[in-house]
Amino acid sequence: MGSPIAVIGAGYVGLTTAACFAHLGHKVTCADVVEAKVDSLQRGEIPIYEVGLEELVRAGMDNGNLSFVLGSEMAVRDAEFVYLCVPTPQAAEGSADLRYLTAAAKQIGPYLQSGTVVVNKSTVPVGSTLLVEGALGRSDTPVVSNPEFLREGSAVNDFLQPDRVVIGSDDQAAADRVASLYVDCGAPIMVTDPASAETCKFAANAFLATKLSFTNAIAAVCEAVGADVNGVLLGMGYDHRIGHEFLRPGPGWGGSCFPKDSKAIISIAEDAGYDFALMRGVIQANDEQFDRIVRKVESVTSLDGATVGVLGIAFKAGTDDTRESPAIEVMKRLLAKGAMVKAYDPAVTSLNLDGVDVVDNAYAACEGASAIVVATEWDEFTSLDFDRVSDLVAERNMIDARNLLDRDALKRRGFTYQGVGRS
Repeated sequence: MGSPIAVIGAGYVGLTTAACFAHLGHKVTCADVVEAKVDSLQRGEIPIYEVGLEELVRAGMDNGNLSFVLGSEMAVRDAEFVYLCVPTPQAAEGSADLRYLTAAAKQIGPYLQSGTVVVNKSTVPVGSTLLVEGALGRSDTPVVSNPEFLREGSAVNDFLQPDRVVIGSDDQAAADRVASLYVDCGAPIMVTDPASAETCKFAANAFLATKLSFTNAIAAVCEAVGADVNGVLLGMGYDHRIGHEFLRPGPGWGGSCFPKDSKAIISIAEDAGYDFALMRGVIQANDEQFDRIVRKVESVTSLDGATVGVLGIAFKAGTDDTRESPAIEVMKRLLAKGAMVKAYDPAVTSLNLDGVDVVDNAYAACEGASAIVVATEWDEFTSLDFDRVSDLVAERNMIDARNLLDRDALKRRGFTYQGVGRS
C-alpha cells in the first residue's frame, strides 16, 4: 500500500517526482500556483518535453494515483510526506534565491498533520533544512534533505533507476521513512546529515562541469598539436578512475543545473571563507569555449552581414530546455559580430532573442548560410541529406561543435569541416 504524498511545484523536478512516485504505487497530489499550468495538467497535457513523462502522468491519472490541484493547502492536509520542489533561481551574486522555498513552507505549515515529513527536493544551499524548519513554524514535522540527481532527457529513468539516493537528516526515524519510499528502486541509499546531503548535489554537478571543461581544454590541445580528441578521450576513458562519461567535447556546458550550481558552490565556499579558485577557472573555461566556437566560424567566413545556420537550440538533445544553452550563447556572440542567424531545433519552436529566425526544419536553417554550426547533438542531424544541404548553402562551411557528423562524407561534398579537437 502506497503512502499519500504531496508534491509542491509542478515544474521539471516536481512533475517528474510526482509522476514517478505515482508509478511506484503511491497516492500523489501535485500542487502548483499557476492556474493555467494546473488546468493543462488536469487535461493530461505536459508543459515540458521529457522522454516517458507524459505516459507516466496519464497512467497515474487514469489509475487514480496522481492528481493536480491549485495551491498547496488541499494537497498537504492528508499527506505523510510533502516534497518541496519549488524553484530556487540564482541570485545576482551567484547564491540561491530561497524566497519561493520559504514562502511554500510558511504556506503549508498550518495545514500539516503532526509527524508529516517535509522533504527538500529543490536544489538548496547548506542550511536550508533549518531554514524550512523555521518557516514551517512546527516542531512536530521533521524536515529531510533529499536532493535530486535528474538529468534532463532521462529524468524518468534517473528517478526510477537512480545511481544512488541521498537523504540528509538528524532524525533517523524520518530518514528511514523517506528511504522506504525508494526501496523498489534498487539503488544504494545513503543517509547522512543535512549539510552533507545539501552539499552533495552542488559537489556532483560542479565535478561534472569540471570534467566537461577539462575535456574541452584537452580538445583545444588536440587541435594545437594535431591530435584527434576522439582517440585521446577513448584512451583516457578506459582508465576506470576516469571513465567515459562526460568525456565528450562540445560548445560548452549549460542547462538548468550546471551553471547555477557551479556558481552557487563558489558562493557557499566564499560564505565559509574559502576561495574556490578551481571552480571559477572551470566557469571561465566554459565561457571561453563559446568564444572558441565563434572563432571557428570566423576562420572560414566574414560574419558581418553573413547568415549562419545553427542546428540546435536546446542545451542538450532530448529536452526542450533552453536555459543557459551553449547554442544560445554561441548565437549571441554571432549576432554581436553582425551575423544573421537562422536556427532549428526538433523540440524548440520559439526563442526570445532578437536577430534569430527560428525555422521549422533543418534545411530551412541551412538555406543561404555561409556557415552551419551543429550546436545540439540531436540524432536527426546525422541523417540529413547533405547533397541537398550543399545545394542550399551559400558557402560550404561546417562547424560541428558536437563532433556529431561524418567528417569524411562532408569533405567529399566540398565542405570545410571543423569539429572540436579534430580537423
